[in-house]
Amino acid sequence: MRPLAKTLESKVRIQYQDCDPFNHLNNSRYIDYIMAARTEQLVEHYHFNTSEYAYGKNIGWVSAQTQVSYFYPASWMELVTIETRLIQFSESSLLFEGLMWDEHKSKLKAVMWAKLVHFNLETQRSFRHSADLMNLFQEIHDPVEYGNFDERVGGLRRVAAAG
Repeated sequence: MRPLAKTLESKVRIQYQDCDPFNHLNNSRYIDYIMAARTEQLVEHYHFNTSEYAYGKNIGWVSAQTQVSYFYPASWMELVTIETRLIQFSESSLLFEGLMWDEHKSKLKAVMWAKLVHFNLETQRSFRHSADLMNLFQEIHDPVEYGNFDERVGGLRRVAAAG
């Protein structure tokens, strides 16, 4: 069996209704695009449907923290590449990174870190990941070399400036 990909990517076109009067993607919509891309990537690459998991087990993930830094605007009708990876995990939480690039991954548009807490919908409390989930997370874990979001953004800015 082939190892699972750790970094996932997909392309999406920026839609008119998601843009501001300057035809730039609205700041809050970057989060929506990256979260939607990650959800689809999990289905496509890992055959893991978070909706089926939530409805079948009454357990899912809720957003605990989202950090976004914007580099360049994404514009109406632009095709962008969204790259995601699981950068940290624990017994009851995940931290994933999303990068939005131009179509050819030559210009970084934004970086996002999202902390998700595993959550039991019946008890309304955080919930420990199962052994199967922990094994999956161990296999797909793709840490970054920076310890916090600001350091990661600084490193990406330095790379972008050198490129």
